[in-house]
Amino acid sequence: MAAEGIEGLRTVVLDCPDPWKLAEFYRGLLGGEIVRPESDGAWVAMTDPQGRRLAFQLSPKYRPPQFPDPAGSQQIHLDIRVSDMEVAQSAVLALGATLIQATDSFRVYTDPVGHTFCLVRPE
Repeated sequence: MAAEGIEGLRTVVLDCPDPWKLAEFYRGLLGGEIVRPESDGAWVAMTDPQGRRLAFQLSPKYRPPQFPDPAGSQQIHLDIRVSDMEVAQSAVLALGATLIQATDSFRVYTDPVGHTFCLVRPE
């Protein structure tokens, strides 16, 4: 049960140096549509085909997380379910992702500005 007055999670927001460019990367990765580009370009939101919402916020002094980093953490990452790991990997690499680590059940990538995400096989 959520805390009183809380309806649920609305958006996961990622800081980045270019919100529109990162929104296009995730739209290409997940499908969906851009739903709220701001006129000044400082905030762009998208929804995936299931209605989940990601937003991208301008951070002029953005520094990407390091992975792996024994002195710190990645702070947040997205797990993305795939039906065919090899096909999905080819697609994310073509979009501009970088492969960081691979195991039998998941693969770790960074998006074009360094946020970590994983492709994972169904449980």
